[in-house]
This record gives sequence, C-alpha cells and structure tokens, in this order.
Amino acid sequence: MTGQHDSDPPLTAAGEPITEAEAHRRLRGDDPSLQYYAAWWLGKMRSQHPDTVPLLLGALQRRQPREAGAGVEGNAVARNAARALGKVGDGRVVPELLAALADEDDGLREAAARALGELGAQAAVGPLLERLASGLDGAGACQPNSPKLREPCEALIEALGDIGVAEEAVLATIQPFLDHDRPLIRSAAARALLQLTGEPTWGEHLLNLLEHPQLQVRRAALMDLGAVGWRRALEPIRRTHAENSLKLIALRGLVERGSGEPSTTILLEAMDELL
Repeated sequence: MTGQHDSDPPLTAAGEPITEAEAHRRLRGDDPSLQYYAAWWLGKMRSQHPDTVPLLLGALQRRQPREAGAGVEGNAVARNAARALGKVGDGRVVPELLAALADEDDGLREAAARALGELGAQAAVGPLLERLASGLDGAGACQPNSPKLREPCEALIEALGDIGVAEEAVLATIQPFLDHDRPLIRSAAARALLQLTGEPTWGEHLLNLLEHPQLQVRRAALMDLGAVGWRRALEPIRRTHAENSLKLIALRGLVERGSGEPSTTILLEAMDELL
C-alpha cells in the first residue's frame, strides 16, 4: 500500500520541527533516535542539498547483523535512510539500495524495495524477481515461528509495478500472488498487474477488495487504486465503507495519475462532495 511510511513517527519524543542544517548535524552525530528523525525529515522534505545523499548513504551503512537484542536502533536508522533515498530521487544511490535489498533484515529489504520502486530503478527488476521467484511456498510463506513472511512480498511486488517493466517474466512472477491467503498481498499483486498491463481484469480484483469485511483491506485497495490512477474506480471508491480522508487521497490519485473517463472535472466534483 503506497505511502504507508510517509508519516512514520519519530523513534522518540525528539521529533520537534527541525531545519535542513539541523537534520544534517544529527546525521553526523551518534544518537540513533536523532538520526532516525533526521533521515525521515530529509526524505519527507525531499531535500536536494548536496550533503543530503552522502549523509543518508552513511546512515544506510549503519546496519548491524541480526543477533538477539543487537542492531535494533541502527537498523531503524538504516531503514529510514533507505526510505529517504527513494524520496530524494537521486538515481546514483541505486547500487547501495540494491545491496540493502539483499540484507538479512527484512524491514530493510522492504524499505529498499519501496525506494527502488520510487526511483523507477530498472536495474532492480532482476533482484526483485529473484526474491519473489520461490512463490507462495517460498517468499510468500511465513517465517518459522513468526507471522512475518519470508520476504516483504507486498513491497517487492509494488516496486515491480512502480518500475514499470512489463516483461512476461515479471507478469508471470507476480500473478501467483493473486492467490495468496493475505488480502494485502493480493491487492499489491492486482495493483502491479494493472499498472503493468492496463487490463481491466486486474482492476476488478481491486474493486472486489473494496468490499472486503476488514477495514484495513479496504483502505489498502483504496490506496492501490489511487496509486494506479484507474478512473473506472470512481463510483466504487465513493461507495466504499472507509474514511472520507482516504477516499480523497484515492481520488486525488485518479486525478493526478489517471486519464480518460470519467473526466477530471467529475473527479474534482466527487472530491468536493467528500469535503
């Protein structure tokens, strides 16, 4: 579900408003909680200062091996640095994000995948496919004694859709995840396939999820429809039992990313009705 990390709260109460210079100063320091917020802030503001990317790359490297009780704060900083690098939009960071995509920390792999998707990094297609290639019984299965999946499938699949390489190998890798037992994974797969092919059948999958009994799933489908900009979803979005604020975000996506019917004027009128 796109944008789910855009408003991550700071790790501690140290998240008071800061300046770009202060964010840089905090990343040069050694307090992980201050670094965490600074990395988030630079990404949120899409900082273009020449010091931003080097400092975020330095924060990305501050990750530690997965051991009992080790690396929690450092890896949290690295995750936020990866997210920020995707938002800053400098394609030169792709090699470092590809390295993070192979990290043992699944949260960092997720953040790296989303960043690579935001950057439209075609070099990431092969590595993303490799991580998903084992399908439902591999990447999509739960880790031992944990509800977490072996791979952050939702982020990996969405990244493929965002990158936009509609090769047969990409489509064939994504399609099995339409049958995953978790509806959020099914939503991500339908979204990516709709992005890559434009075929309405994948949009229908998302419309069906707008009727799901769980609010979380309906929210995800709203965001995915908005991310794709599929304008045929206007009326189902209006009828969905979810917060008007989320419907507005989805409709804004239809305006900004979609084309064709219904017209932009009709979409804007629908947004006004929700305000």
